[in-house]
Amino acid sequence: MADRCDTGIVELDTAMAGGIPKGNLVLLSGGAGTGKSTFCLHFLISGAKKGERGIYISTEQNQAELIKQADCYSLPLKEFIDSGSIKVVMIDVLKDDTVVDKLRKEVSDFSPSRLVIDSLSTFSEFASTIDFARDLLLRRGGVATRTVDQVPPQRLSERTFTKRMLGMLISTIQSMNVTAVLTSELPEKAESLSSDGISEFLCDGVILLYFFGVGESEFRNLQIRKMRYTNHERKAISYNLTSTGIKVMSDEEVLKL
Repeated sequence: MADRCDTGIVELDTAMAGGIPKGNLVLLSGGAGTGKSTFCLHFLISGAKKGERGIYISTEQNQAELIKQADCYSLPLKEFIDSGSIKVVMIDVLKDDTVVDKLRKEVSDFSPSRLVIDSLSTFSEFASTIDFARDLLLRRGGVATRTVDQVPPQRLSERTFTKRMLGMLISTIQSMNVTAVLTSELPEKAESLSSDGISEFLCDGVILLYFFGVGESEFRNLQIRKMRYTNHERKAISYNLTSTGIKVMSDEEVLKL
């Protein structure tokens, strides 16, 4: 059986026959309020408790904001940051035009076994039009100093170009020898499994977080839609965000809602 990386959520690990296969890149898709960042904190902190280093690359929240969020769920993020087991790096893709180089350097310098990128949506929307676009142009013999609005060759469709950019990004992460969770915003009733409609085909696994309503009650579900190199449950797993973070609900608890 493949080596596993637990998520810190026991029932989810059981549903994957022990956890995420080490080295997998997992897309975590969900709408606002479904707990994507909290899931990521569980993932890194669970690893840190076992002596595994983790790095949290955020495009939206700085370290202080993530510590504040973790404190709300009694998750000891600050403790592991202070001990050097977890590192939080915020990358502003609107200001930094070398985001992928920075990602490579941070991972190379810190040597984590676990990586979180929160969110892939931001990287795919902005990073692809800057440094990855230059990489593609250079490979195709183009001029790397062209302005952003001139970057995509006219003969490439937007979807094809986006797919190439995401492919380069994911290939870069795969070369880092880490187990990674990459978040993606997912509008309600979306037809795809990610904001770009492409990354779910490029990643090794896809876990969906979503709201589900029955009558007047509404609760959160997660579902493993895809996970390479392991058997896994297909059914939805109900959960809540509690004072200690993500807590899976039993069938009896769901029926009481």
